Amino acid sequence: MATITKSKDPVSLLKALEISFRRTALLEQALVHRSYLNEVPELEMESNERMEFLGDAVLGLVISERLYGEYPALSEGHLSQIRALLVRWDTLAEAAERISLGDYLVLGRGEEMSGGRSRPSNLAGALEALIGAAFLDGGITKARKLVLELLAPELEKVAAGAVAVDSKSQLQHEVQSRWHEIPKYRLISSVGPDHAKTFTVEVLVRSDVLGHGEGRNKKQAELAAARQALEALAASG
Repeated sequence: MATITKSKDPVSLLKALEISFRRTALLEQALVHRSYLNEVPELEMESNERMEFLGDAVLGLVISERLYGEYPALSEGHLSQIRALLVRWDTLAEAAERISLGDYLVLGRGEEMSGGRSRPSNLAGALEALIGAAFLDGGITKARKLVLELLAPELEKVAAGAVAVDSKSQLQHEVQSRWHEIPKYRLISSVGPDHAKTFTVEVLVRSDVLGHGEGRNKKQAELAAARQALEALAASG
């Protein structure tokens, strides 16, 4: 029977995060990408997709609780916008990169060869799965501690008032001021199971594709595409 191999022992990840797991099997499952099980179907184990689903909900709760308590003067709309910035895939991927989470992923050969260890969607999904595993192992207290540790730099930016403007709004303003038209978004693909789909969107300006983006829903993918388009416009002057 095939055995699971990892670039790094996940126990070292726990040491770096200064947390412990009573059930290490949960930690191991949080790092298993579906591509690995596709190549070794005889293994009786699950990928991290269900944990990702759970972790997404736990992450949203912890961030909502934090923002609600810390910023009583902010409106529901403003709180929602800040939360969206904190839980979007590129933010989570950056947090995953800070702890070198990609080094711990268990991937299929094809996914490994195609750069899956550094793919933002894999990193963000694994981070959510890790949060889900922490919740299953120690409840909301452990999950909260992990989330606040992982996203500490982003939460500090919020506290300092350094919260970015919605990228779609910013792009629309830029395009309207330059060419008196609005950007158009087009869905390119939607892949994966219903509870863990990855949407890919492109944004067109004056019929030219200026950006692509991925996300767990179309809105997040459009925001990511808009950010890429803004970078392209800035580079072109």
